[in-house]
Amino acid sequence: MASTEKLKLSEVLEEIEMSRAAFYRMRARGEAPKLIKLPNGQLRCRRSDLDAWWAKHEIAA
Repeated sequence: MASTEKLKLSEVLEEIEMSRAAFYRMRARGEAPKLIKLPNGQLRCRRSDLDAWWAKHEIAA
């Protein structure tokens, strides 16, 4: 059920210990976790997408 959890961008930034500016630079390069844009303009990240992003970067390291 945790895979349906959606995190706010601020929660993602806190977890990956990154500034908003650095995150957006990474996103522009296509290297950031997948985000969902809500109708109100806010961004969310599925827990499953963030976990997959972590796994990808753990393997690369």
